[in-house]
Amino acid sequence: MSRRSAPCGIRSALLLACLAGLCLSAQAQTGSAPAAASGSGNGPTLAQGISALRDNQPREALADLQRLLASDPDNVTANLLASTSAVELYQGPLAVQYAEKAEKLDPHNWKIHTTLVAAYTAAGMMKQRDQERALLRELHQTGASDARLATGFLIEMFPLGSDRVDAIEYFEPVGRFHTYYRFLVRRPDGKRFWEVDIQSDDFDQKSWAEAHPAEAAAGNRKFQIDGQGDDGQTTDYRMFSCKPDYDNIRVMVVEALRTHPIAGTQPAAGH
Repeated sequence: MSRRSAPCGIRSALLLACLAGLCLSAQAQTGSAPAAASGSGNGPTLAQGISALRDNQPREALADLQRLLASDPDNVTANLLASTSAVELYQGPLAVQYAEKAEKLDPHNWKIHTTLVAAYTAAGMMKQRDQERALLRELHQTGASDARLATGFLIEMFPLGSDRVDAIEYFEPVGRFHTYYRFLVRRPDGKRFWEVDIQSDDFDQKSWAEAHPAEAAAGNRKFQIDGQGDDGQTTDYRMFSCKPDYDNIRVMVVEALRTHPIAGTQPAAGH
């Protein structure tokens, strides 16, 4: 039986709004001009780029933001949202370029590191990705109040056939059944229609650890992969035991989605 945990509220649109708001706040604190007013004449404004991203038009957003950055290269928010656009377009090196520029301009903005994680993943820079993940966990423990309140972050976006998967990592397991990772499957229009949760609740873990003491002592846990759709459809994919390692779990999730196509979609090749 699928055991769906409470929704966490981490969604691309909310993440975008949060990033934009934080950068605008940072610029206000440094006394710079409001970012939304950037641009001159008939040129693009930051608001146009944000609107395009919210409308699931990352290509248009990136073009607007690049035109804005041509005249305002030190605009923190524009650099950060250009990185977000590039991540959605699977243009990893470009995403890294803009996110690293944003970090250089605003090194105390902890939210920039959430974008750097996804940018480094898209660029295949796993050492840097893992450094950012470790830093985010440290900031979650000891950083600013909003960093300590955050539940998790987007670790990557990747294509699945014509659809897209947003992979979320939590700082601590969330929900009744302790979800460690969540994979949101979206249509080309950005609408989420399927969710895969990686869960390991304490009740199952306790009985599993008693039966497998050596594995438990080595840091392994018993996990379950569940899928559920907004239409109420559910799928119990599999159970497994391992350390809560994202890269290994991602392989299993992609295989589950490939071998158990969601109703209304075509089987997708592995990615």
